Amino acid sequence: MRNKRLILASASPRRVALLKQIGITPDDIIPADIDETPLKTELPRGLAERLARQKADAVAAIHEGAYILSADTVVACGRRILEKPEDETEARRFLDLLSGRRHRVIGGIALHTPAGTLRTKIVETIVQFKKLSTAEIKQYLDSGEWQGKAGGYGIQGSAEAYVKFIRGSYSNVVGLSLYDTMKMLKSAGYIRE
Repeated sequence: MRNKRLILASASPRRVALLKQIGITPDDIIPADIDETPLKTELPRGLAERLARQKADAVAAIHEGAYILSADTVVACGRRILEKPEDETEARRFLDLLSGRRHRVIGGIALHTPAGTLRTKIVETIVQFKKLSTAEIKQYLDSGEWQGKAGGYGIQGSAEAYVKFIRGSYSNVVGLSLYDTMKMLKSAGYIRE
């Protein structure tokens, strides 16, 4: 049972769909317009947490009295942050880098409560791709699924066939850890059992 308004501070249709899977439909969707450029010495976990927090802060500043949920996903290979590729050439570089090795998908979740408190959570999932052939990379790039996706791939599409190993939350890799989000919403009083 819900008792307050929920605003999703994200333009991601994947996050909306994930929330729907657990029976949550935001009352409003208001993407936060923030600069997502990593700071010069910023590490992947810090970036994910900072961006989620800044998105929640930006929307909470103009919508008091609501729960504001935001998230950000960072793909990291070692300490290297793989952002959303700007073009196919960059997407190819990312897939070449991820081929045959493990990488981390770090999800930052932030929740502003109507009382003005902010809760954050970092969720980390380890993913390993199989060794990708040149033909597989070309086929994936031709599909266009890499566009607008951190690390240049979406696990919920055909790239799932490349996943050899995963440890942690699958939904985190898609864009929002459902387990952690539900836990945060319950502990903040948005959902009452």
